[in-house]
Amino acid sequence: MSDAASLKERITEDMKSAMRAGDKSRLGAVRLILAAIKQLEVDQRVTLSDAQCFAVLEKMLKQRRDSLSQFEAAGRQELAAQESFEIDLIQGYLPTQLNEAELIKIIDQAVATTNAKDIKDMGKVMGAIKSQLQGRADMSAVSAIIKSRLSIS
Repeated sequence: MSDAASLKERITEDMKSAMRAGDKSRLGAVRLILAAIKQLEVDQRVTLSDAQCFAVLEKMLKQRRDSLSQFEAAGRQELAAQESFEIDLIQGYLPTQLNEAELIKIIDQAVATTNAKDIKDMGKVMGAIKSQLQGRADMSAVSAIIKSRLSIS
């Protein structure tokens, strides 16, 4: 497959591979991803770009992380294991995550560019960096770093 293949095409190919290999757990998880993407396409009557697919994957990732913590707290290890598997699978489709130092550098640049002075300017900073960080960082962690940066400015 070429490097130019879209994310949706890559996920579809992975579904076919899982089907051929008889990997039921992987097949089920990949089908969930494709179903979420197709549902949004049908609802909005558009074909999603890779960036829009990343947004869907990030939402799914957040849902899985929330469920994982709830299952672990309830002692439901079999369900927690399934969520962990799906988290790993979804993360495999997202771009390489930025480390904290890289995030801080991008955030500091955005703070300087937007002339953000305090926490009231957080929306400006988030707006400036959201597309740049799409799929490359946990936005709740980004939000926490921005809050800490704006409160010490």
